[in-house]
Amino acid sequence: MGITVFVTRDFEHMSEVAADLVIKTTIKTIKNKKEAVLGLATGNSPTGLYKHFAKAANSGQFDAGRIRSFNLDEYVGLPGDNVQQRVMHPESYAYFMIQELFGHLNKKFIETRVPYGSLIDQKTLVKELKENKNDWEFKGTDAGKSIAIKSKPASAYLAWIRKEILDGYVRKIKAAGGIDLQIIGVGGRGHVAFHESGIPFKGSSMLLVKLDDNTIANAVADGHFSKKSDSPQYAVSMGAELVYQAKTVILVANGARKTESVTQSLLGDATPEIPISYGQQYARQGGELIYVLDRIAAEGLLLNEKKLKERSIVLKNVN
Repeated sequence: MGITVFVTRDFEHMSEVAADLVIKTTIKTIKNKKEAVLGLATGNSPTGLYKHFAKAANSGQFDAGRIRSFNLDEYVGLPGDNVQQRVMHPESYAYFMIQELFGHLNKKFIETRVPYGSLIDQKTLVKELKENKNDWEFKGTDAGKSIAIKSKPASAYLAWIRKEILDGYVRKIKAAGGIDLQIIGVGGRGHVAFHESGIPFKGSSMLLVKLDDNTIANAVADGHFSKKSDSPQYAVSMGAELVYQAKTVILVANGARKTESVTQSLLGDATPEIPISYGQQYARQGGELIYVLDRIAAEGLLLNEKKLKERSIVLKNVN
């Protein structure tokens, strides 16, 4: 269906425009079938969107009880003695979703799912990876790499991760009929969720990712964790290949840190170095890709309107 870019004034305006698109798509989807399936993201970018979405649900614009959701990613290795403590850790993405969206809904979704990263014990994972090096291989050209577990690993623990944690999440999405609308943000280097720069597109359905040292150091520096040993070393994440199987993908981005990756994702070639650039191929194959940006994140695109037009990308300046 192509690519549309909405350019907004600021974060609040971006949130309003994105929320309006999500709400209208949800209403249309519920009219056409029994339930809508949403893909959800964490991070600062969608927080304003979620506020407007919850308000619309609570005012009766649509029935939240006919929505099912799947989140993009979750940490492995959050502090905690058991699964419950890890799931409810203040830095878990499950906790984030309760704080930013689920807890604000008067009527709850049919089902909400976050990747099962909290079920994995990080110490056991590290031990099994170290002792069973023939069971897996790194994939990626940069510091953050995916750990591809082979189809018949000797390690029962790694076999369980592949079958139940990774493939199991994909099975749940397929059983729900696929994702109707996927909301994503973007990292400074163009990554989506924990599909880091350099991880190949092919085979990037659900990923077990070894976080790069810079990501871990930033988590400590930003105050999310008190020290490196408390910070997760791994994550479970949808990869770009799975993200861009949704019927519609809405990307929200604001601020100067996102400008370069947003620009290159649409004006450059599709490359694993900028995972969101996979959206170009997705749109060519019939997907509906929508960017909702503030003026700063959109700066590089606004300077290249002619090239966008040549690529049949629709630019809507809604300032």
